[in-house]
Amino acid sequence: MLGRTARHRRPLSALLSVVLGAAGLGGILFDVRGGERVPASSARPVQEQAAHPSFAGTVRPFVERHCLACHSNRVKTGGLSLEGHVTAEHALQEPELWRRIGRRVRNGEMPPVPMPRPDPADADAVVRWLESQLGRLEDARADPGRVTARRLNRAEYDNTVRDLIGIGFRPADDFPADDVGYGFDNIGDVLSMSPILLEKYLAAAEKISQAAIPSASAPEATADQYLTTGLRHEFTHNFPVRADYEIFVNVIGKRPKDAPPQTLNITLDGRAVGSFVVEASKIDNGVNLNPGFMVRLPVDPGKRRIAVALVAPGENKQATELFDREIRGLDAIVVKGPFDPRLETSESHGRLFVCGHERGKHEPACARLVLGTLARRAYRRPVAAAEVERLLQFVARAESRGDPFEEGVRLALQAVLVSPRFLFRIEHDPNPGDPAAVHPVTDHELAARLSYFLWSSMPDAQLSRLADEGRLRQPGVLDSEVDRMLADSRAFTLAENFAGQWLKVRNLDTIKPDPDRFPEFDEELRAAMRQETRLFFETVVRENRSIMDFIDGKFTFVNERLARHYGIRSVRGPGFRRVTLAGRQRSGVITQASVLTVSSYPTRTSPVLRGKWILDNIVNAPPPPPPTDVPNLNETAIGTQETLRAQLLRHRKAPACASCHAPMDPLGFGLENYDAIGAWRTRDGAFPIDCSGKLPDGKSFSTPAQLKRILRTEEGTFARGLTERMLTYALGRGLEPYDDAAVGAITEEMARDSYRFRSLIRGVVNSAPFQMRRSEGVKP
Repeated sequence: MLGRTARHRRPLSALLSVVLGAAGLGGILFDVRGGERVPASSARPVQEQAAHPSFAGTVRPFVERHCLACHSNRVKTGGLSLEGHVTAEHALQEPELWRRIGRRVRNGEMPPVPMPRPDPADADAVVRWLESQLGRLEDARADPGRVTARRLNRAEYDNTVRDLIGIGFRPADDFPADDVGYGFDNIGDVLSMSPILLEKYLAAAEKISQAAIPSASAPEATADQYLTTGLRHEFTHNFPVRADYEIFVNVIGKRPKDAPPQTLNITLDGRAVGSFVVEASKIDNGVNLNPGFMVRLPVDPGKRRIAVALVAPGENKQATELFDREIRGLDAIVVKGPFDPRLETSESHGRLFVCGHERGKHEPACARLVLGTLARRAYRRPVAAAEVERLLQFVARAESRGDPFEEGVRLALQAVLVSPRFLFRIEHDPNPGDPAAVHPVTDHELAARLSYFLWSSMPDAQLSRLADEGRLRQPGVLDSEVDRMLADSRAFTLAENFAGQWLKVRNLDTIKPDPDRFPEFDEELRAAMRQETRLFFETVVRENRSIMDFIDGKFTFVNERLARHYGIRSVRGPGFRRVTLAGRQRSGVITQASVLTVSSYPTRTSPVLRGKWILDNIVNAPPPPPPTDVPNLNETAIGTQETLRAQLLRHRKAPACASCHAPMDPLGFGLENYDAIGAWRTRDGAFPIDCSGKLPDGKSFSTPAQLKRILRTEEGTFARGLTERMLTYALGRGLEPYDDAAVGAITEEMARDSYRFRSLIRGVVNSAPFQMRRSEGVKP
């Protein structure tokens, strides 16, 4: 949208643009901060305004020629009739409807195949009119939206506790799964508070406080036993304090003494801590194999994941069968401890007791300093004296009972961790009754928005200091902070939390490919798939590469397991290395195994799911939900009697199905060279693969590489879709029509910067929706 970028490029510290006038939505821009009046032409030059065609001369003839045949009062395809409504007034009264029309015309979905194709210049003129006029309408509303008080989701809770206190475990693993809205799990409107979640918060606060402030006397050593059968067992154990612990493992069974040895592996949080050889010669009376194996090691406090596995002998098939037949496996796992506790060396203790005194030597002023600092960091803002006084009551209560100072701080820490001020990101309206209705968020609220956007965690010391000093909105400061924070290791959460949900690769954890059809799929390959996509996204962020690399970036990251899956030679070992992709089989994320696997069924590929994935994430034109009465395909015939493509083409002949499948299926056909776990193939059963396709706008392709070249030409469409998703994630709310101006401005700024990733982040951070807020009770 022309002319908006100039107003969104600089930080919107108190900038509120109000467009006055009716004819053509022209008028005067008014800067609330400085009172400066600027002619409208300075934001949208007169020659640019004149370049927009009129509705009556361009939009109406196009709609009458190409749309009314299907969307009349008589036909009403999709429940929509435009007859009698093809006017500029109707477009301005129903902007969301006409935006959808514009998007479908822009994407070549309207008119649908096999209707005659419109002249591209005519279609472009219609889209330009709708985008410019409806965008200017939203400019006039000047509404930055309103974000609901948002509960920390599980990832944000874990990260915030980590940065606040310094503990190393993940307490939110015990919490119920977060609900998802608009594709993300950080949306304020769906992050509810259930009774069971409240109970989990109380339990987590107690465990966290105990780990952060161990008792003066360590708990006595205990032995916790976990009974199991089989060859592998994984469980969670809570380690109360930093100390040494012992893990015992018993193996039982009976087998011939000449059977080959096996290996017993023990890991803690995925890290190998013990490996033992289980020999047949150590059978006790033909029943017990090795009474026990033991490893002793230091462990930090908190919940840790322990995994024990008895590994069968490698590639020796006969020995493996003998092993499976004769051995019964693991019997009991025992965790003993703590031994030699270390109570004064934890990182958490140093972060909490900022007065620097040794245990038992705290002065009276120490309590106020400790709890004031804790509350200020936990609540992510300055705290009132009354808030600190309430926390000091816990210390006074503990001392009145004869308990040590640390016990009072532990109780106060529990109170902080269950406080709504910690669990929710709450933003306040300074003047709820203000008729202006819109205001900038405070510097501390802006700092929190920025840190939870880029790090999924609380602001660090530097960001908080800038907020304290009121400097965040000074020229260049926010952009500098964005650069600093993206270079920090905590920015990996963008790959984990944003990219994992945007690209749907989080779903990889629940995918279970059919082991009979895909025996090569295992947990090692699943983990490698996930890591490839994570490292690829992190590289685009860290190197400030073009977002078009997501479509066809000529590099990736593989270890030996994934390289073998891709047919890439000369990669050895479990470590990941960056490789250049010189062939035509792989590039970007579309042809990464993680994406291809999550867009398949357990038994076969799905051109429909893959086409929908591209429409959702690349083309920015998600299809409507399918009807409930769609017949199933003949699964047994696929690959034996006919191809999957043949069945889908027959399915598309039904008029009710063609409108959705015409833009979707060809995109999925273009990826049929990849099986259901992303391996390259040239045949589907008995039939050769045909991955050719023709899109609704007439463009055709015959290989995956040609399909990606076509997608690569739609830079603006992809950039706009990615902007919408990034802004949704950053704000924690779904986008509304009044956000269209900000989306357009960010997209234009990206285009001027060759679509580099950092321009997307800066555009979001400097946008009105990110920096401003509508007051409560004021309707848009």
